[in-house]
Amino acid sequence: MIGGQIVLLCTCVLARPGDAASDRPRAPSASSAVLPSSRTNPPNIVVGFLGGFVRHDEPHHPEVQLIQDLREEYPTEVYFGLFENRKVDVAYNTILKLLGTTEGDAVRRARIVLFGHSWGASAVVSLSRKLERAGIPVMLTIQIDSVAKPFQNDWLIPGNVLEAVNFYQTHGLIHGRRKIVPADPARTTILGNFRWEYKGEPAECYGFSRRGRLLSKGHTQIECDHKIWLQVKALLGRHLPNPVVTQTGADEPTLLPSHNDRDGSQQK
Repeated sequence: MIGGQIVLLCTCVLARPGDAASDRPRAPSASSAVLPSSRTNPPNIVVGFLGGFVRHDEPHHPEVQLIQDLREEYPTEVYFGLFENRKVDVAYNTILKLLGTTEGDAVRRARIVLFGHSWGASAVVSLSRKLERAGIPVMLTIQIDSVAKPFQNDWLIPGNVLEAVNFYQTHGLIHGRRKIVPADPARTTILGNFRWEYKGEPAECYGFSRRGRLLSKGHTQIECDHKIWLQVKALLGRHLPNPVVTQTGADEPTLLPSHNDRDGSQQK
């Protein structure tokens, strides 16, 4: 591993807190996560954004579960924080504090990865631009069924991003951005715009609110699809150190489908 790594997670669903329940423990807040002890290199950081009406401690959402799993796998090497999507500035200031600077070798060696669903995916691009203005590079952005808020641009990836990938579905009242493009093709590689189709509802969706499953069926399906998050975890694994704890019985993460068509389709 060269330098530190920073990962940001953004997500958005149109369901209010309390619509579904789970016995899984609630996730610690961003401020309660433990900082890495080493200060010789930029710290390893995973920051999560939850969008819409979802709190950082809503345990039935896969983004929260993913953060919890990563905390178990990396108990000492990585800082984990989880924020609501409206707290982009708070997360940005947290990154600056953890880096300790906005210039020099610490920034150049930092590895920042951002990913999110719906409004959270749009927030990924907004945060990338904010980091670009500070001269901070981003290694990878992952957008899942990205939906832009008013006056936001979620399709033009800024030049400080090295790689970007977009997953989307096209059904229902709410569906994601079909295509993302680089602001500077010489600096940013788009790994692909991958369309996912669903013949039936993934079993994991049954923990979500009935209202969300009816009003935004496809949008909810892609968020609760376990295979999507295996893809995300595999992509994250490229930018994280080796885990201290390996979960037994866990599914093997799969990487992006291997084909030359960057507008590939996945049938579910």
